[in-house]
Amino acid sequence: MAVGVALFRFHPGVREIVRPGKSARLADGRLGWAVDRRAAVKDVVESLGVPHTEVGRILVAGAGGPGGPGGPSGTDGTDVDFSHIVAEGQELDVYAVVPPLDVTRPSLLRPEPLCGEGEVRFLVDATCGKLARLLRLVGQDAAYDRAWDDEAVAELAAGEGRIVLSMDRALLKRSQVAFGRLVRAHDPQEQLAEVLRHFGVRGPFAAFSRCLECNEPLAPVEKAAVLHRLQPLTKKYFDTFYRCPSCDRIYWPGSHHDRMREWLAQAGLE
Repeated sequence: MAVGVALFRFHPGVREIVRPGKSARLADGRLGWAVDRRAAVKDVVESLGVPHTEVGRILVAGAGGPGGPGGPSGTDGTDVDFSHIVAEGQELDVYAVVPPLDVTRPSLLRPEPLCGEGEVRFLVDATCGKLARLLRLVGQDAAYDRAWDDEAVAELAAGEGRIVLSMDRALLKRSQVAFGRLVRAHDPQEQLAEVLRHFGVRGPFAAFSRCLECNEPLAPVEKAAVLHRLQPLTKKYFDTFYRCPSCDRIYWPGSHHDRMREWLAQAGLE
């Protein structure tokens, strides 16, 4: 029995991460997907390599589409959510998330927003662990433990309303992960800039306000209370100190503080 085809056109931002495999045919910039089973568009898009976290809009046109026969895909198509069932003859345009993504506002694809107004909380997996430290460095709430597997990360993200940051497509395809980012950059500082821009997180940042090791907010501490723990030059040149209430590490605004602020300014983030 002949199998019908649905055509997918992936637009910039998601086009670069498509992995069609053997089940799809590429022609004229479109991917032909054989409609041989009942499948939601989320499942089909992810079978083509694109995690749902990267998709900002889906338009459908063509036979069997919610907008009727219609015209060319992307012109008078109808917006659909991830549960839309792909049908033979449909043409589907898949668009990337347009930054900055506001995770506190509901949308068709993500009707249940995260966090409260002004709150953004991240969860970084082991594929980009250094990013967690840099996010904490600029004052962002970034949970991280290299021992967490994909299941633990997904459950924690759902339970605490966190944005998952990873280079692992399989993790970001999990239904428990509502908001996330397939991190493209490989350099940690470039990753930081990518994430802050993508989610619209801008300065002034509360730099050096969190523990770099355990993510806890730091608390001011009198110099006299930690004097016995300081090196001679630190005792001489610094008077402002902070302590982590969880792991008891001591922090002070050294030269690394100025270097990070300079880098943030150069990156247009501060």
